[in-house]
Amino acid sequence: MKYRTLVVVLMSVFFLQGCAVIFQKGRRSDIEKIESLQSELDQLRNTKGLLEQQLAKEIADKQVRLELAEKGLVITFVAEVLFDSGKAELRPESLPILDKVVKILKEAAAKNNIGVEGHTDNEPIKYSRWKSNWELSTQRALGVVHYLEDTGIASTRLSASGYGEYHPVASNDTKEGRQLNRRVEIVILPQSAKKEETSRGAASEEELK
Repeated sequence: MKYRTLVVVLMSVFFLQGCAVIFQKGRRSDIEKIESLQSELDQLRNTKGLLEQQLAKEIADKQVRLELAEKGLVITFVAEVLFDSGKAELRPESLPILDKVVKILKEAAAKNNIGVEGHTDNEPIKYSRWKSNWELSTQRALGVVHYLEDTGIASTRLSASGYGEYHPVASNDTKEGRQLNRRVEIVILPQSAKKEETSRGAASEEELK
């Protein structure tokens, strides 16, 4: 069972790069790719274990969730932990929690790029200055990115995305579901994704010549 899970995750990393890979028996390049992905998976699992130690209280209180997903290692914060309702300024109480994550990003995941995603429930904006949930989710993601940058994370490693209400993880028909959907995700991206992005960028520059 563990072997099957490993194979599934390894193949997921390939699909994350936007291509399917066919392995040919005995090809050294294929073996090297598998070994590289195994090493990368081990690194993300090690990082997840360190985060579980650092965030044990927050995880127990259901303020934070950790998941090794296809897009990378996802650290999910319930939005109310980081922000007041309708606001995009980080709550002072949230900074020590984020600092625990920063420590791991600088040490165990120093070579990984980091994506920050903002999400909301489907309740329309009523009492804040934001035009819609798009703006709120984007500004929250940017707020976290700017804080990571201020704490010494290189800007070149960071990206921010706002998805509004359109990527729910639970039903918006219940209070509990809406709370789960109001979230910010810090995603530690696989190093292979960074290499693929670099390759695409180099190819694009070559085409422009």
